[in-house]
Amino acid sequence: MLVIKMKNDKMMVLIVLQIIVLTGLLIIDLNQQMEDVLKWPLVIALWMIAITFLLMRLRHLTQRKQINTALKRAINGNLKTRLLANQDQGFNESIFLINGLIEQMEKVQIESIKSQEERKRILSSISHDIRTPLTSIIGYIDALKDDIASSEEEKREYLEIISRKSIGLKHFLDELFNMAKIDANEISLKEERIDFAEITRESIIEFLPDLKKEGMELDVQIPEKHCFIMADRLSLMRVISNLIKNAVQYGNEGKVLGIELTETAQEYQLLIWDRGPGIRNADLGNVFERMYRGDQSRNHLHGGSGLGLAIAKALVEKNHGRIWVESTPWEKTTFGFSIPKQ
Repeated sequence: MLVIKMKNDKMMVLIVLQIIVLTGLLIIDLNQQMEDVLKWPLVIALWMIAITFLLMRLRHLTQRKQINTALKRAINGNLKTRLLANQDQGFNESIFLINGLIEQMEKVQIESIKSQEERKRILSSISHDIRTPLTSIIGYIDALKDDIASSEEEKREYLEIISRKSIGLKHFLDELFNMAKIDANEISLKEERIDFAEITRESIIEFLPDLKKEGMELDVQIPEKHCFIMADRLSLMRVISNLIKNAVQYGNEGKVLGIELTETAQEYQLLIWDRGPGIRNADLGNVFERMYRGDQSRNHLHGGSGLGLAIAKALVEKNHGRIWVESTPWEKTTFGFSIPKQ
């Protein structure tokens, strides 16, 4: 091991050579019978080693100066900076570690910028979603106070609008607080052995009146057998409810709601689909972002808070699952999520 280490360390090799040369010179001085011609090659070798030491030292200082310059650029915010490797293996190891650290700092900087942009977008959306219904509510209340409504029927209509917008605003604030609790990890999940098929049926029953109202046909494919998983019952029912509500709200024009529970070797997958206007390819990668709304059918004009799918994604991941979406407009839009088997 010592020999290998010496071969990989040029400085160590030069030191050993220097010791050997000095030892040779000492032997020659002690043995006067040896010819002086043997001394000069050793002296020349000693000078060559000394010059090599000097050059290596100068190169080392130059490399260290380059590293310091690069690190200063990184500290000043230029995280695109990378240090260049050289022929010194020991030096390269430090360079690779420093480059890795700078790369991690760059990732943190990028995430910070994205987080700031997302925060601004969310605050803008929240401001709009609260101010708009409040302005409408205040306007109708003022109209009632000023007796603008000419008949009892018109007054009842105003009150109905106020009630509907107030309920919608309360729902939005509830969703907002739920999202904040999830972010703060304040929602405690109780994992238990539950039947995925059974809680799916329970969730569907809740939406039967809405399906009848929208004139939507129900296409259910759920196995008769037990599908046991380890998950939190309430959060899982919340996910199913959010996805069904999303499909009914935005896919009702397709007049069919499909629910399928399938099985793979490692997990159960619940697929909730509709045949509505669907989602553009440009929006598919963003539908699970909080407060994100596409430009077409699935937007704020339909009363969505922009938080339901984000909450569903967060809860699925807390239950060790994954969630996805696929969409072919007017053919099939599918929201699916999976939970590992027990």
